[in-house]
Amino acid sequence: MNSFLLEFSMFPSDVGESKSAYVSQVVKVVKESGIAYQLTPMATIVECTTLREAFDLVEQCYNALDKMGCNRVYSVLKFDIRKNCSNRLESKIQSVESKIGEVSK
Repeated sequence: MNSFLLEFSMFPSDVGESKSAYVSQVVKVVKESGIAYQLTPMATIVECTTLREAFDLVEQCYNALDKMGCNRVYSVLKFDIRKNCSNRLESKIQSVESKIGEVSK
């Protein structure tokens, strides 16, 4: 199985200073997708099995903001693609912890 780690952030840039009401709807789409994810203060990381699955999720997140009336959306996507690997959301952290002990979670 292949692993497509995607770190992304997405938010409207036309709605004022606070974005949490919008970001929470993006995270809700990710949560309801059933795809493994990890929320961080600056982005959300998901682990997909195909590139298509990752892009479909991004599109669903955009659609949620579009339905909320957002006219301008900013998004950053970063991929780490690795063949014949899985469960990297956890294993990459475990690898670091095996070397230095528990890290902030």
